[in-house]
Amino acid sequence: MPRRQKTLGHIAALLTILIWGTTFVSTKVLLRDFTPVTVLFTRFVIGYAFLWCLKPRLMPFSGWKKEFLFAGAGLTGVTLYFLLENIALTYTLASNVGIIVAVVPFFTALLAHFLIKGERFMPRFFLGFVAAFSGIFLIMANGAFVLELNPAGDLLALGAALVWAVYSILMKKIGVNTSNMVACTRRIFFYGIVMMVPALSLLPVNFDWDLFIRPVNAANLLYLGFFASALCFLAWSRVVEVLGAVKSSVYIYMVPVVAVIASAIILGECLTWISITGIFLTLCGVIISEYRKKEGKDKPA
Repeated sequence: MPRRQKTLGHIAALLTILIWGTTFVSTKVLLRDFTPVTVLFTRFVIGYAFLWCLKPRLMPFSGWKKEFLFAGAGLTGVTLYFLLENIALTYTLASNVGIIVAVVPFFTALLAHFLIKGERFMPRFFLGFVAAFSGIFLIMANGAFVLELNPAGDLLALGAALVWAVYSILMKKIGVNTSNMVACTRRIFFYGIVMMVPALSLLPVNFDWDLFIRPVNAANLLYLGFFASALCFLAWSRVVEVLGAVKSSVYIYMVPVVAVIASAIILGECLTWISITGIFLTLCGVIISEYRKKEGKDKPA
């Protein structure tokens, strides 16, 4: 693959993670007035509508196998991941969830090793994983070092990490390119929204129009819908195709880094020396996992 495409893939991954890392601020504001499933459903409906505006044409049917891949991606990457993560937060500490979800790249590498040709284990990946995971642990602890085990919440968070890894593998198998990127992402959103409907009847919701039109709520919902959902999922689909499921998943390590920096800038939360050390270790982990002396130099482990 041309070096220029790979460079653009890395840039797209960084920009996507920058946005995803700040979404917790918008979500935190919205949760003052809405339940988690209300925010989740609304943001993806907005994202779906935006994708229709970008390309208002039906996607042709390309066989049941491809359709099942779309449905699986919608179930894992849209419905299950966000529901499991949000519900986990109601049972366990946010620090637990942040640390456990950080195993996404490990799960992705494990699945890709067996399911995707050409994406086998690399020795440097595990060294990078140890460094990044250690850094994320420090970031989430942020000087408190509180890690209270809660089986229900922690297992849900682990489930969230696993389903996002499955989503990454499915996206690689779907094969998103520039010509079908919008249509593929919209189809995934469609299945994700449809599969989210049962959760609306089981979990608390509050679709109050007066709350939706409040400027602060409207602005944050639009941010989550347009940028964090539609545009970021579009970009991530292409990132996975260009960089591969494993290499793109490494950027997930950066989400807590962006989140803690954003909280310091936007919410005025202070950075401790422990969290700064965690940021440094996480960045080192990303660099180690991504680094290659020459293309194909490293041999599979």
